[in-house]
Amino acid sequence: MKYFIVALAAAALLMPSVSSAQEGADPTGCVTYSLPSTVIALEVDAVQERFYAGPYAKFAEKYLGIKARQKDEASYQLTSVKMTPYVEADQTRRYSLEIPKGQGHTFLKLTSQGLVSMSDGGTAEQTKWHFPTEGKGDFSDKGVSSNLTSESTTLYRNDKKDSEYSRVSVQQNMIVEKSLEKKAAETAQMILDIRDQRLRIVTGDTDATYSGEAMGAAIEELTRLEKEYLMLFIGYSEFQNQKMNFEVIPQPGETQMYVAFRLSDASGLVPADNISGKPIVMEILPQKFAEPEGAPAKTKKGAEVYYRIPAICNVRLMDGVNVLLQSRIPVYQLGRESSTSLK
Repeated sequence: MKYFIVALAAAALLMPSVSSAQEGADPTGCVTYSLPSTVIALEVDAVQERFYAGPYAKFAEKYLGIKARQKDEASYQLTSVKMTPYVEADQTRRYSLEIPKGQGHTFLKLTSQGLVSMSDGGTAEQTKWHFPTEGKGDFSDKGVSSNLTSESTTLYRNDKKDSEYSRVSVQQNMIVEKSLEKKAAETAQMILDIRDQRLRIVTGDTDATYSGEAMGAAIEELTRLEKEYLMLFIGYSEFQNQKMNFEVIPQPGETQMYVAFRLSDASGLVPADNISGKPIVMEILPQKFAEPEGAPAKTKKGAEVYYRIPAICNVRLMDGVNVLLQSRIPVYQLGRESSTSLK
């Protein structure tokens, strides 16, 4: 994007009146224009991790010696940030200029050189909102062990013999649902058996003979089964991308620190006014202006043209103490305003 040292963004060049949405009208027979203003647009990408804990997570350390996350949770992480400065008309700094007779040609010539120009400007893209859908972990198709087991129960009955009753034990087998820990123990044993079988195939310590593609296919299938059973302990994650646009409009005379947007573990990228998220801060540091050398040339007074000289600013986007992005851009409204006579 080209930038001119001296520029005036035209809000409505050679337009006799402003939009009907605004009250009043611009003077007729004049050129009405606005000074340029810089808008800093941010295009932000984040990725959501939605983690689902395995049903046997609390037994992972006991049976497999590994630590596993115990609860379902969601989190967001920034993946990229793109910063683009745009120039737009500053509607708070509008001027009407009555061009002296015969000077319209000169004034319009200046517009082609960027004195009054919107050629470097642009508008930010339409904001896109994305809300991730809620979900639950699905482990229904994992594991091969039965959900039922057999338990032996001792019952007693009274047996009458002669004139006395005596208790006689009766053994009875019952089909009951396995406990969660028992199913976890069986699955853990399957994982260990798979690892042992894979080691035997690799080392050749097996009755079957594997070679070439057959060995590779067998090892690949055992590895797949191991990952599937292991998922019941360590859980799994689903990832979803989120993309949003934000804008920061620097205000002159204020501390140049702005909350550009926020990052929430629950909702991801959210606007600056949503206090549920962690703030991502933009810091703008304007450089000092060098004073012009020499005395100003005397000119005949004519039509007064106002313009802005942009301030070159160091812009940093920060997540706490971490700098996410840094660049130098011109910001018109933080610069200097001046004027010249149109002869």
